[in-house]
Amino acid sequence: MREIIFDTETTGLDNKLDRVIEIGGVELENHFPTGRTLHLYINPGDRKVHPDALAVHGITDESLKDKPSFGEVVEKILEFFGEARWVAHNANFDMGFINAELDRLGRPPILAERVTDTLALARRKHPMGPNSLDALCRRYGIDNSHRTRHGALLDSELLAEVYIEMLGGRQAALGLGTAEMGRKTLVDAEDDVALQLGARPKPLAPRLTEEEQAAHAAMVGTMGDKAIWAKYDA
Repeated sequence: MREIIFDTETTGLDNKLDRVIEIGGVELENHFPTGRTLHLYINPGDRKVHPDALAVHGITDESLKDKPSFGEVVEKILEFFGEARWVAHNANFDMGFINAELDRLGRPPILAERVTDTLALARRKHPMGPNSLDALCRRYGIDNSHRTRHGALLDSELLAEVYIEMLGGRQAALGLGTAEMGRKTLVDAEDDVALQLGARPKPLAPRLTEEEQAAHAAMVGTMGDKAIWAKYDA
């Protein structure tokens, strides 16, 4: 199964007015990175970067002047994603912007059934939260100390690590049989060893003393006939 873990940075929060200015993506095959990535900066045309957005990602209007428009890189983006699943943290935000950009070009949208939201996945797995990308990095012991600002490719790389951990981590590979990371086979079916467990030759001695058993029986006797322990002993 092929997936692209991706992230976008934008000029603001309104996908009807604001524009995508950065996109980063990391390719996974069967939940393992292949080493292929996508990273593009995009000229938003007349739309200026909002000061609040600038404080988050640090991408200036000046730095985007010589970058291509979304229309000029759309084929490159769609070719990289191909038929893969689109995986993002708070995917509604990113997909809202991607589909708005596609709509401006008269392109069909990316359908919801092709999208995985890792924020929704994290909320199911860790209902007490917090479930921001930084919080999940801390939870899974992923080093994000180099993340001083949001960046589409860096965030995609961190999210790829988080996503793999949420799915069971590297240990999940033990159940894949012929799963591969790059060209290296993690588990070879020919090397499987069946472990046979027999009956214990001598039963373990009980750990309760006679005094402890008598004290327990006396306590249960005080609970009445409807006590669960009384039914169990019977």
